[in-house]
Amino acid sequence: MFGIAMQADQHLQEIRESVKALCATYGEDYWRKLDQSNGYPTEFVREITESGFLGCLIPEAFGGTGLGLIEACAILEEISRSGGHPGAAHAQMYVMGSVLRHGSDAQKEQYLPAIARGELRLQSFGVTEPDTGTDTTSLKTTAKRAGDVYKVNGQKVWISRVQHSDLMVLLARTKPIEERSSKTDGLSCFIVDLRGAEERGLTIQPIDAMINHHSCELFFDDFEIPAENLLGQEHKGFRVVMDGMNAERILIGAECIGDARYFIAKATNYANSRVVFDRPIAQNQGISFPIATAYAQTEAAALMVEKAARLFDAGEACGPEANMAKMLAADASWKAGDTCLQTHGGFGMSREYHIERKLRETRLYQIAPISTNLILSYLSEHVLGMPRSF
Repeated sequence: MFGIAMQADQHLQEIRESVKALCATYGEDYWRKLDQSNGYPTEFVREITESGFLGCLIPEAFGGTGLGLIEACAILEEISRSGGHPGAAHAQMYVMGSVLRHGSDAQKEQYLPAIARGELRLQSFGVTEPDTGTDTTSLKTTAKRAGDVYKVNGQKVWISRVQHSDLMVLLARTKPIEERSSKTDGLSCFIVDLRGAEERGLTIQPIDAMINHHSCELFFDDFEIPAENLLGQEHKGFRVVMDGMNAERILIGAECIGDARYFIAKATNYANSRVVFDRPIAQNQGISFPIATAYAQTEAAALMVEKAARLFDAGEACGPEANMAKMLAADASWKAGDTCLQTHGGFGMSREYHIERKLRETRLYQIAPISTNLILSYLSEHVLGMPRSF
């Protein structure tokens, strides 16, 4: 067993080193320019696709590398740790939690090989709505069966990368709320072909936001989806997206660990080199102790991310672990980012040092893909057995 564990660790380290080498050709100035122009990292996405990293969760039978979520976590962590922004690509990984576990053989044959080759991008996950937010079971977008198609009407918001994706996984209501047998009943999941979608009843409005996440608001007007694109069983789509959401929370946790380690390394290097009053500022406990605290919090959160990823890969229930991984890692990255900026003083506010960009990016994960308060509510009720708070 020890030898197997050693081989697994070496395998992960080799992946990390390969991703690190790839990211080295896309320095922080590359990401800063994209942030300033709201540009999409087309070259970077193309290269990580051709290198096999973006298709890591796709089985070898469909042209992928057949790796697990633990390897996907390592890939996204290293992109973040290098100063990059993995948000441009991570959806293609976490939606696999839904597609691989619930997609039909025909759907997998149709889409996965092309995704693995980079001919198609599956980079968008359509769940959130303006009136329901993370109250997913109350969403209002409808998909009504009409012969061989479903007609979709409604609105989505904060849906990222729609303009840079060929496919989207969409959650919509296929049964009226008053007819559902439980809160999660009546929702269905679909694979949506976005090519030419704006000519078929989909209106896309980009959102001007504080981070370069390419988020949009979507309006569906009798938008037709072939019935064969139903992902999983009709009315049982909540379970389908939950597999994707658990993967998403774990992968976002890994990104946050990468952010935190980026901030800690940057703060440590600057504290050791910055001399004030004839000595490095790292000699002051007011500087060194916050960095050390951030380091301890990050390493503890990383263990929870790893635990959650291994449970997911084993096909075991991992809801509590996925939620805790996301929450603890997001808290660690935000603390590390704030500490890094404070260590740099006024220089931390300069775009030249890249800290403010990364701090904006990691701040998102206090509220997305699920807010900290909802995670605490979930743990209180479903893990600790306390009364429901809403």
